[in-house]
Amino acid sequence: MATIYLLLGANLGDRLSTMQRAATLVGERVGAVTKGSSVYQTAPWGVEEQPAFLNQALAVETALAPEEVLRHLLDIEYELGRVRYERWGARDIDIDMLYYSDLVMDTARLTLPHPRLHERRFALVPLAEIAPDFVHPVLGVDNATLLKQCPDEGEVGLFSE
Repeated sequence: MATIYLLLGANLGDRLSTMQRAATLVGERVGAVTKGSSVYQTAPWGVEEQPAFLNQALAVETALAPEEVLRHLLDIEYELGRVRYERWGARDIDIDMLYYSDLVMDTARLTLPHPRLHERRFALVPLAEIAPDFVHPVLGVDNATLLKQCPDEGEVGLFSE
């Protein structure tokens, strides 16, 4: 079994409901969700002229290989309405695999750990909430330290309905 860390994000439609459905589908198809962070409202990153995102990190225990996990995540995104119009653009759902245990890999379809994780406060805040001591296998520092060192100053705050 491997522990994977995922980041859910949405900024279109019923963001919270879509993320909850995504988490349920991850649990059914990828593996047991063992931890979930709080839900955060975050400023857009990359393309700034779009609605605010909701983000949540999940820890999942899986017996699937990384490429199988990716296939399921892409299927879940598609099922929940994800259409890829613009890189970093608005979306109904986004599910990123941040870590697959301490595996390091770089293929045409998948790079682990996520190559820009250390640059994204919207990912590090929820991730550091559920796995502050997990050490990035390439950078050699834990998530709490990555968050402290993160150059991104994007707004990240707890979401309340």
